[in-house]
Amino acid sequence: MITLKQIQQDGEVAALIEAGNAYLAARGYTDHGPRHVGYVSYTAAKVLRALGRTRRLVELAAIAGWVHDVGNCVNRHHHGATGAVLLLPLLRRMEMPTADALQIVTAVGNHEEEHGVVTSDISAALILADKTDAHRTRVRHGQPDPDDIHDRVNFAISSSRVEVAAERRTVRHKLAMDGSSSVLEYLQIYLPRIVMCESAASHLGCSFELVINGHTVNNKSEE
Repeated sequence: MITLKQIQQDGEVAALIEAGNAYLAARGYTDHGPRHVGYVSYTAAKVLRALGRTRRLVELAAIAGWVHDVGNCVNRHHHGATGAVLLLPLLRRMEMPTADALQIVTAVGNHEEEHGVVTSDISAALILADKTDAHRTRVRHGQPDPDDIHDRVNFAISSSRVEVAAERRTVRHKLAMDGSSSVLEYLQIYLPRIVMCESAASHLGCSFELVINGHTVNNKSEE
């Protein structure tokens, strides 16, 4: 079975990620390179592992997280679908079983909030991981552009983590923000992504809670 480590060591995969990140850097986007895909890979696997899914599903979620943004090397628009098309022959070249490869490309092809639909545990985990990656380390060169809302919001976030409470069937995203941005600005960017996270958590039999500075934004806290 193809593992995450093999995917990470593949030169073609690395080149696609690097090219996509360079393209987005030229357009002024936040980080979409190894830091971002590493977070998404780790978090997607963490979600399914905490919910007791099989080791193979956990590994496939980790792989999907690592490769989910390769379509950015072509264009930001519809990068999920583009990435899925690029990935299928690549994964088959690596002799990944067709069934596994198809699970990954379907998840990748559906991770954009503008076009995506949650259809599997892997796609749900990928969405939860991708849409919760907001943190000051995503800001390029360590300094935000004050005129860029994405930079302002990400730079204001000093702590961001996803917690899964399997017994409560809850996926919680906890953020700490300082006053250099605001919850309103965060919601201007992330509201469609939050809604998608709610759908993803529901597919996994869970609820999704967004907690910013100790306050639950989208659901009533039980604490």
